[in-house]
Amino acid sequence: MDQSVAIQETLAEGEYCVIAVQGVLCEGDSRQSRLLGLVRYRLEHGGQEHALFLYTHRRMAITGDDVSLDQIVPVSRDFALEEVSPDGELYILGFDSATRDPEFLWLSRYRCAELELEMPRPRGCNSALVTWPGYATIGGGGSNFDGLRPNGKGVPMDQSSRGQDKPESLQPRQNKSKSEITDMVRSSTITVSDKAHILSMQKFGLRDTIVKSHLLQKEEDYTYIQNFRFFVGTYNVNGQSPKECLQLWLSNGIQAPDVYCVGFQELDLSKEAFFFHDTPKEEEWFKAVSEGLHPDAKYAKVKLIRLVGIMLLLYVKQEHAAYISEVEAETVGTGIMGRMGNKGGVAIRFQFHNTSICVVNSHLAAHIEEYERRNQDYKDICSRMQFCQPDPSLPPLTISNHDVILWLGDLNYRIEELDVEKVKKLIEEKDFQMLYAYDQLKIQVAAKTVFEDFTEGELTFQPTYKYDTGSDDWDTSEKCRAPAWCDRILWKGKNITQLSYQSHMALKTSDHKPVSSVFDIGVRVVNDELYRKTLEEIVRSLDKMENANIPSVSLSKREFCFQNVKYMQLKVESFTIHNGQVPCHFEFINKPDEESYCKQWLNANPSRGFLLPDSDVEIDLELFVNKTTATKLNSGEDKIEDILVLHLDRGKDYFLSVSGNYLPSCFGSPIHTLCYMREPILDLPLETISELTLMPVWTGDDGSQLESPMEIPKELWMLVDYLYRNAVQQEDLFQQPGLRSEFEHIRDCLDTGMIDNLSASNHSVAEALLLFLESLPEPVICYSTYHNCLECSGNYIASKQVISTLPIFHKNVFHYLMAFLRELLKNSAKNHLDENILASIFGSLLLRNPAGHQKLDMTEKKKAQEFIHQFLCNPL
Repeated sequence: MDQSVAIQETLAEGEYCVIAVQGVLCEGDSRQSRLLGLVRYRLEHGGQEHALFLYTHRRMAITGDDVSLDQIVPVSRDFALEEVSPDGELYILGFDSATRDPEFLWLSRYRCAELELEMPRPRGCNSALVTWPGYATIGGGGSNFDGLRPNGKGVPMDQSSRGQDKPESLQPRQNKSKSEITDMVRSSTITVSDKAHILSMQKFGLRDTIVKSHLLQKEEDYTYIQNFRFFVGTYNVNGQSPKECLQLWLSNGIQAPDVYCVGFQELDLSKEAFFFHDTPKEEEWFKAVSEGLHPDAKYAKVKLIRLVGIMLLLYVKQEHAAYISEVEAETVGTGIMGRMGNKGGVAIRFQFHNTSICVVNSHLAAHIEEYERRNQDYKDICSRMQFCQPDPSLPPLTISNHDVILWLGDLNYRIEELDVEKVKKLIEEKDFQMLYAYDQLKIQVAAKTVFEDFTEGELTFQPTYKYDTGSDDWDTSEKCRAPAWCDRILWKGKNITQLSYQSHMALKTSDHKPVSSVFDIGVRVVNDELYRKTLEEIVRSLDKMENANIPSVSLSKREFCFQNVKYMQLKVESFTIHNGQVPCHFEFINKPDEESYCKQWLNANPSRGFLLPDSDVEIDLELFVNKTTATKLNSGEDKIEDILVLHLDRGKDYFLSVSGNYLPSCFGSPIHTLCYMREPILDLPLETISELTLMPVWTGDDGSQLESPMEIPKELWMLVDYLYRNAVQQEDLFQQPGLRSEFEHIRDCLDTGMIDNLSASNHSVAEALLLFLESLPEPVICYSTYHNCLECSGNYIASKQVISTLPIFHKNVFHYLMAFLRELLKNSAKNHLDENILASIFGSLLLRNPAGHQKLDMTEKKKAQEFIHQFLCNPL
């Protein structure tokens, strides 16, 4: 379609879009899609001027509403367009279907007015796609157009001599080699330049929102369903490098898919990947997948996203790339403390034609007995995975906010209640239906605890885990794991037909077998002519609306009381906004002299939105106290009190009152404060808690004591003593997460002093210890000594000297923790811990960068690890 029509609608009188072409704006490593238009303007004396207009866009540009002006480059006498990558850059992978030879598409890069633009060359042509009437071809190489200079640079015909006189900075550069196929598809990220503000770029206003809402309601009037073939694959590679051709998994015996969604787990099991997120295996497996795609088509890589060992790749056929937009990718770690990336999920969301699609790849908690932890991982991924929208005024999207959801991965659900031999016997008899009755995922889905409304195809293949690496033999190791369908693919949405669901036994690189599923997915495709007619009808109806009407809403509730709020325990109060007869925007706005519309412990979801006439929206007020806000609530410097202002665009403001009470906790309390609390914190008067919390950190070193303090906090002793008695030989301690419900029980036991009632798994207690250390407002190694510690990491004598300068209670805690960790290392043959693991985990907790500074960079993180490492390997 000629996209110059959309540009023309944005132009002023006397301006005319000669031609439009799709390009990419290159700024360093950033690549942003732009619609380029050559605009002509007729002067009063009869002459004319030209300029290059660059637009961002939300979709294929059909009308002016689909584009926003970003930059203008005048075509003046000294204007020149220089090809800076004459050999182009590889960005499409594929094979010629006739010759079976590799075939590639190329991008050429051009520079003008300090901008670098990338535009594709069509096959069999040496020039770029753009030609301007009255001007030379924009692009390099041969052309039949008059006025093209022999040097291949496009310049105004009447000023062609200027094309030879260029400053040194504009001379052609060496073409850089690329280690991977360049992304073809645009990202949804929109970068607005300063020039765009000068140009008064049109804002996304109420009228646009109404149009968008009506278009969504009338989508069936201008779209039709077209089936596209999706390949979805998952493979836990057990930390191995690719040793086999992946075509047996990715392309054998199937038609060339339109879209590939390929996920990996355990890409790299090394400690470096776990703690520093760096791995060469990303490139190895990316290359292996690219070489294994179907040979009868050309594919573009849309996106690659990785969290430690969890990686997801998305490819589309070349001809579909123009219809992919709003690409976003996010990660959620669900490992220890909810942040380590050894377990969790990665996701890519995108718009394909007019259908929104989200692909999730997850690796959930291991071990047969940990199904509740797997359920929790799933729920955490669903609740925490959020994608930014192209319009920053809109709230982020969640996984559920998509037309189609494809979920793949090592979900780790096992076969329960059957012994190993019984499982193998049923497999040998191919009685998969009987075996499936004992599948944990089936049981949990039936109980509606996970994957509600998702569908999974029938399991007609044998379990994909666990095999001896390099063979088809079941696990013969000492643990002799029972076979299980760990690797699964599920989906949710309409117009989805599963064509196949199978494992691929021929691949033997890992102790898992890869799994694939092929789908036909009905995607809504826009009929451009019907879209235009529908849009015109909507605009005409809006023109008839009475603009003077003032929006008005009613609220089901305006006062909210949160009773007995506890540390890291979510509380939610809901209310409904009912709109009157006028469409309106609503938004919670900041009160005067405040940086946010609410206090840090509160959140409104959604905090803004749009309401059609006589419609409703439910708002959740979510209260959650964490390490950032707990200390001031403990001390009384802050209270569960706030006023929210709900503002209507062109309407009035509504005021909502929030109140409640917080139950003080040892979590978020300073070390020295806890040392002076001989009684459980919930047994103390609020005034005493406030007074002790506000004491200076050096209290106790000057000989003035309010009361005889303890050497270390009793709560810390309770946690460490429990682990010392029960968990010194526990495998994966401090690496396997606990259960949230058990953490809440542990917190209550510590805050009430009822430690004898403590009943929780070792992993939950270990995670509670880490959360306790993370919540300390002043870390064990005080902020004031942070830089000294980094400087002397590697010098054990100097490091001990720094520790000796800590306040007495902090010094006691440090030595106590080091003694405990050294006890754990004495049992490393059982718990599989080593100095590097413990130094990495505790280094970031005991030695934290000063408040207000950015997170540790990789160098600082390694120095912090080295600092703690010394105390684990040398005598205290």
